Amino acid sequence: MPNPTYLDIASRLGPDHKVAAIIEMLAQTNDILQDMTIVEGNLETGHRSVIRTGLPSATWRLLNYGVVPSKSRTAMVTDSCGMLEAYAEVDKALADLNGNTAAFRLSEDQAFLEAMNQNMASTLFYGNTLVYPERFLGLAPRYSAYSATKTNIGYNIVPYRDESAGSGSDIYDAFLVVWGPNTIFGTYPKGSVAGFQHQDLGEVTLGDSTLGYYQGYRTHYKWDLGLVVKDWRYAVRLCNIDLSDLAAETTTSALLDAMDKCYYKIPSFGMGRAAWYMPAEIMPYLQKQAAYRASASLTLDYPTGKPVVRHLGIPIRRCDALVASSDEVTIS
Repeated sequence: MPNPTYLDIASRLGPDHKVAAIIEMLAQTNDILQDMTIVEGNLETGHRSVIRTGLPSATWRLLNYGVVPSKSRTAMVTDSCGMLEAYAEVDKALADLNGNTAAFRLSEDQAFLEAMNQNMASTLFYGNTLVYPERFLGLAPRYSAYSATKTNIGYNIVPYRDESAGSGSDIYDAFLVVWGPNTIFGTYPKGSVAGFQHQDLGEVTLGDSTLGYYQGYRTHYKWDLGLVVKDWRYAVRLCNIDLSDLAAETTTSALLDAMDKCYYKIPSFGMGRAAWYMPAEIMPYLQKQAAYRASASLTLDYPTGKPVVRHLGIPIRRCDALVASSDEVTIS
């Protein structure tokens, strides 16, 4: 199965649909799970990639003259997985009251699922192992320093305007990502089950704040995930989007110009599944422009009954994990 997502993997786990149902609930509130390719890691703690850092040379040969052998240059990069866990506990008497214990427990567990979902989505973008070594490295810390050199990862950072003009506390980022096994993908430890694990620990004895005991049900959730950027050319960070500046514009021309630049940073969209990830605060501007056909690059359709805005054919996903910041990427 090419470019499998969590839902694809969960559907092959067997007749027990508990994990699949959980993944579906997570995907409902985190659009990135609909797109992210998932690859089992080749290490028990993550994934090790061989990345090409230089191409071999080729020579125009004259008769009676030889060619000097050459080779490409490569480097090994290891991306570790983070382990996100939670325990859900509920009073047995309360859960049994409505006569459908399993459904009640699942409804109670949804709050824990949402908390894990928000934490994981935030880490995909902002996870910084220098600050939080127990997590994994996200996109923003990788694409953090602008560079005009085409061989530097900072080359795939595009500012909202040509210069860093944003200010205040309403500065946002957006990301264009092409997911694929040879570009950028999520990974889970070698030998684990689809990365996300759900275990019903059944009836246990719980304690209250007064050191009293009562019977309850306990559920354990464990989500192991890492992010592998095998080829940095297949993600672009659109930085320094000033919401105040955007709101003052009669059109989104500056934003669309920047999105056009991001689009042409990608070498080939045939390498995987592409998607934009935008903060919720910016989505209304793009949807309005698409609805009024103010720009030929934006389209609006309803493939599943919900509106999907596309830029040059690439779907734009709402991602609440992208939050406002007062930090800008310095453009020089």
